[in-house]
Amino acid sequence: MSTTALTNVRPYGEDATTVLIRNGVIAQVGPDVDVSDADEVKDCGGLVLLPGLVDMHVHLREPGREDTETIATGSDAAAKGGFTAVFTMANTNPVIDQPFIADGVWDKGQAYGKCDVYPVGSISKNLEGKELTEIGLMSRGHVRMFSDDGRCVNDPQLMRRAIEYAKAYDVVLAQHAEDHRMTAHSVAHEGEQAARLGLTGWPRVAEESVVARDLIMTRDYGGRYHLCHASTAGTVELLRWAKAQGIEITAEVTPHHLLLTDELLATYDGNYRVNPPLREHEDAVALRDALLEGIVDVVATDHAPHGSEDKCVEFDHAKPGMLGLETSLAAIHQVFVESGLADWRFVAKVMSERPAEILRLADQGRPIAAGEPANLTLVNPNDPWTARGADMASKASNTPYEGMEFSARVVATWLRGTPTYTNI
Repeated sequence: MSTTALTNVRPYGEDATTVLIRNGVIAQVGPDVDVSDADEVKDCGGLVLLPGLVDMHVHLREPGREDTETIATGSDAAAKGGFTAVFTMANTNPVIDQPFIADGVWDKGQAYGKCDVYPVGSISKNLEGKELTEIGLMSRGHVRMFSDDGRCVNDPQLMRRAIEYAKAYDVVLAQHAEDHRMTAHSVAHEGEQAARLGLTGWPRVAEESVVARDLIMTRDYGGRYHLCHASTAGTVELLRWAKAQGIEITAEVTPHHLLLTDELLATYDGNYRVNPPLREHEDAVALRDALLEGIVDVVATDHAPHGSEDKCVEFDHAKPGMLGLETSLAAIHQVFVESGLADWRFVAKVMSERPAEILRLADQGRPIAAGEPANLTLVNPNDPWTARGADMASKASNTPYEGMEFSARVVATWLRGTPTYTNI
């Protein structure tokens, strides 16, 4: 049995106290905790302690594209970013559309031990949008969420059946909302910037029309529907309407859709290409307000590693996707905490507690209190640093924040009391 004492630490950025961790569990929290018998005592110097972060949406590329990321390197990136649980999407090769593939992903993550890596099962076989996967069989293992992310389930009849099956097995159905008929060859948000740069535009309606359809379906057929990477002000209004009707839906927003806009595309840098695309300032503001209001529930990174051969090319040919695990907390701190819009309790809610609640993880996103699992992350809110792709723990380096300065930095992460990353 090992015991670690974190002294002079501020849970949720509040009053300094001591947190005693014993055998993977928080044993005591309080200013007068006796640490004389602790195997290790760390004076945290007033740093902020949060519950370990939970990311509902990452791409770890294994199996199939281990040249850009693996479960191991993705776990390293997650731990460095403060995460103790991530959900890796099904668009691998082969697709995670069978129980044994999902089990393999889970087992590899557990064997590496840096982060709980949950497999996301695909909604349709081979992501083809034609035939449902065995949702029931896959949900018996470690699959808590199903998604064809990267592709939209455009067929309304297939989507209806998916909603009904997901309801029967009480799993989350996560939709990548994009009417592909409206986004053929699209590489940027349809607006003034794309027109000026000669880039094919992706209209807001391509997302919003699918969102509207799916919300109505969820109203009529029930289930637990989750919207991936909301990106427009119109989508926010649709979500607000749905929640006012009592429809059981949740939604995520990425750090890059909160912080970045399509003005960056003027450089034609392939690192800024992403699906859905970076939108306009008004969309970013609407998404920030929606997260504060609870209309959008969580922050998810959509961490998407790519090799330089797929990013250092003409913008039209760059593969969509951005790294996110190692910069997400710093970005959210900049947008909400540093600006004064919200506090660390809010950060814990949208990056840990709420995603764990949606996905019903009993041991994640828990309060920093005695008797709770010691899944924790320690943050220095005043440690300026510059984002560099070359410095990332991820196997890839395609960060959209290259050269951007942040104030907050994760300095340690614990998974069930075991340190998975430390820089203190």
